[in-house]
Amino acid sequence: MNANKHELKQALRLTIRAALRNISPAVRAVESIDLCERLKAQMQSAHAILFFAPLPDELDIWPVLELSMALGNDCALPFFEREKNIYGARAVRKLATDLVTGKFGVREPAPHCAEIPLNTFDLVLVPGLAFDLQGNRLGRGRGFYDRLLDRVSGIKCGVGYDFQLREEVPTEPHDAKVDFIFTPSRSVRRPRH
Repeated sequence: MNANKHELKQALRLTIRAALRNISPAVRAVESIDLCERLKAQMQSAHAILFFAPLPDELDIWPVLELSMALGNDCALPFFEREKNIYGARAVRKLATDLVTGKFGVREPAPHCAEIPLNTFDLVLVPGLAFDLQGNRLGRGRGFYDRLLDRVSGIKCGVGYDFQLREEVPTEPHDAKVDFIFTPSRSVRRPRH
């Protein structure tokens, strides 16, 4: 690994984490509503969607998951496969009974939920600490989502606050890209080369 890229990534992670800690619950709520409206408008043709369970410092996309479930879409969340040290996907049908606390304290589908093959999704919503205009993503540093995104089908949409969309983020060859980035006020499509 290029030591300079690693240092740049770590510095950007620290900057973004500090900014996330300073977001008030009221701002998070309002910006989450704006983001959810933007996502709903874009999701009409997707039938099989891989969501993520937002952490307390991330925008809340849960209302879109609930709406998608009510519309009868196939909805899933990642779950950690301890034996393989990777994430897979399981269906969620009832949030009240289908969720457990998983790896890193993240909500994930319970073991009784059906596993869904990763090549069956139309749309994948992707968390990240930062994204750039070329579709690059900076994760939390463990590479779990990069490995998941390498194996999953569908259009990959990064989700974050406006300040998480940067002109450029440092990348390495193993870093996965997203096709779109959605923020409360913007949607950006990765340029096609």
